[in-house]
Amino acid sequence: MADPTISQPPQAAAQQIRHRRGHLHQRLLRYTAIVLLALMILIAISVLIAWLVIRPKRLVFTVEGGSVHNFNLTHDQHLTATFGFSIISYNPNRRVSFYYDSIEVWASYDDHDIAFSAVDPFFQPHRNVTRLYVKLAAQNVSLSRSISRELRLDKSRGQVELTVLLDTRVRLKVGSWKSRDRILRIWCSPVFDLVHLSSSNNFHMKYCDLEL
Repeated sequence: MADPTISQPPQAAAQQIRHRRGHLHQRLLRYTAIVLLALMILIAISVLIAWLVIRPKRLVFTVEGGSVHNFNLTHDQHLTATFGFSIISYNPNRRVSFYYDSIEVWASYDDHDIAFSAVDPFFQPHRNVTRLYVKLAAQNVSLSRSISRELRLDKSRGQVELTVLLDTRVRLKVGSWKSRDRILRIWCSPVFDLVHLSSSNNFHMKYCDLEL
């Protein structure tokens, strides 16, 4: 009598094993995708809840005063001057505070940096207004002939049009949580009316643009 146990050919057995492995791999990928999707949804919900609670608002920077002192532009296109600015930083947030860990300030004329200064780090609590008095020194800065000619013409008119740039590193604080350093760039352009190169009495306030 023939043996009822009939073994499968080796090729058929190998194909069945590959089929089972492929099915298991597809199930694993499907479960992984479901878990990742669930995590993304939870993260999105958490971010939305945090946003609704914190209600973050954009910082406001303005330049409210400016003057130029000891202005000297030589015939060989070298500039020496001291530029003074009153910069207002306003944090309108109710729950978000800011650490300004470093602040570099530049004065630019016709896309040419002519003066620089640094501001001491400070902490700005929520709904706070901080006034920064900045003096930027131009020490024998070499200018091109065309820029020198334009600047000399502005001087004769009693007004100098500048761009004020602030390059800062900030950290956000919400409750006891603090973020990592982020780069906050602020540019205020154009800044007009440095009248008579000495007084800020007729200065027109300038709102600044921010990029975080």
